[in-house]
Amino acid sequence: MLVQLSIRDIVLIERLDLEFDTGLSVLTGETGAGKSILLDSLSLALGGRGDGSLVRHGAEKGQVTAAFDVPLGHPVRQIIRDNGLDDEGDVVFRRVQNADGRTRVFINDQPASVALMREAGRLLVEIHGQHDDRALVDGEAHRTLLDAFGGLDAAAGELQTLHAAWRAAERALKNQREKVETAAREADYLRASVDELEKLSPREGEEEELADRRATMMKAEKTATDINEANEILNGQASPTPVISSLLRRLERKAADAPELMGDLVAALDRALNALADAQSTAEATLRAADFDPRELETTEERLFALRAAARKFSVQVDGLAELAAAMVADLADLDAGEERLRQFEERVKESEAAYRHAARSLSERRHNTAQALEAAVMAELPALKLERAEFIVAVTTDAERATASGTDQVEFHVRTNPGTRAGPMMKVASGGELSRFLLALKVALADRGSAPTLVFDEIDTGVGGAVADAIGKRLKRLSETVQVLSVTHAPQVAARATRHFLIAKGAGEGGEAVFTRVETMDETGRREEIARMLAGASVTEEARAAAARLLSGEG
Repeated sequence: MLVQLSIRDIVLIERLDLEFDTGLSVLTGETGAGKSILLDSLSLALGGRGDGSLVRHGAEKGQVTAAFDVPLGHPVRQIIRDNGLDDEGDVVFRRVQNADGRTRVFINDQPASVALMREAGRLLVEIHGQHDDRALVDGEAHRTLLDAFGGLDAAAGELQTLHAAWRAAERALKNQREKVETAAREADYLRASVDELEKLSPREGEEEELADRRATMMKAEKTATDINEANEILNGQASPTPVISSLLRRLERKAADAPELMGDLVAALDRALNALADAQSTAEATLRAADFDPRELETTEERLFALRAAARKFSVQVDGLAELAAAMVADLADLDAGEERLRQFEERVKESEAAYRHAARSLSERRHNTAQALEAAVMAELPALKLERAEFIVAVTTDAERATASGTDQVEFHVRTNPGTRAGPMMKVASGGELSRFLLALKVALADRGSAPTLVFDEIDTGVGGAVADAIGKRLKRLSETVQVLSVTHAPQVAARATRHFLIAKGAGEGGEAVFTRVETMDETGRREEIARMLAGASVTEEARAAAARLLSGEG
């Protein structure tokens, strides 16, 4: 419910802080005192249209803050969370209106959009008056209200799920049909491509392996001549090993006669022979490592070039050829098994549609029954509201071809204001005063079902006499037992039933130049005086005060 409304620099309001409670709160005051300013301010804080003209003259900007005590499970909290905003504690809407027309929106002190504020505001407050632009009950909401009255919300939610499943099955069938049709058009191309790719048999990572092997063999090819020459010198017929070995044996035999002379030379030749043996072994190992088959290089290059040519042809990376081949095989499988799979998808569509149709027929039947009950409940309220000759009709039109997430029914509230006249949409046929009373009767019949937690009624008692005003007061009081009710009223019979009474008046500011709207919370004495003024007019008499006392005591 609305717990606080703070207004700064809006029209004639300089600074105003109001606190609200449960039950029925009324706002009274003389014509032109500024009651409409309060409602315009509340509307602004609920995402209503902004306008620079709302800013008080001389101020750069105005601001309205509305704080709501909202249960943890209320849908508005989920909406706030879904938009990435914090929803802890009270839900606080703040709207800043600049004089240049620009506006800023905050929800729980976090920047938000006007659209989000408006969406969330609809779940918290409904404003009803003599003008349909303020009546939040529109044609699209009538079905929702009917479902709420009949306790059909769960069935409507289930139907929405079934409708979504049906549409999903239809989309899947459409996709499968398009897939098969596309595959059929490309069948020859697919088969040729699959044959080509299967013969090529690409595998992931093969390009890198082939490229590395090719690079190694090409390097070996370039160095092969030098390596062969080195090996031939060291290990071939021209190898110096036999010569050095023979020389070393001769010198070793003679070294025994002159060791001091021949020893160093023999040792040096022995080291040279060992080093030469190491070089021969290394040359042989290098030759083996560098050895390659030119045919293998040719084969490697052919394979690498074939893979790259296929990649260019099919516009994929070489490593994507294997995946492409698998996808084409799957497409061919879809084509080959297309008719069977299409039949399966078609069967799913039939089953999901049948489930939806069955639930829609059941819900439609319940809606028609509920419509009669809602008609009776509203009709019972009309005589006391001076609409005894009027008729309230819940028009439920069922069209099986119009299958939507909400069912096959269109619901619209119709009224006939006088016998013999043509019934028509309530929002078009009823006059301003009649519309307000029809809405009140509807809200009383619905009680706390399908209603925002706060209802605001703007002068719905205009133009009615004492008995009707009293009936309106009783029904507002009854409504306030289940939801918070705020009423702008000129009827003393309504004001007398309030649990909280606010008096709206104009007063001069400091210096007596500017005029401001002020709001005062009335005590019992003040209430009696205000209700007496509402009864008597400008001159309050003792008789008016006595009548006011009787109204406040419930005797009037």
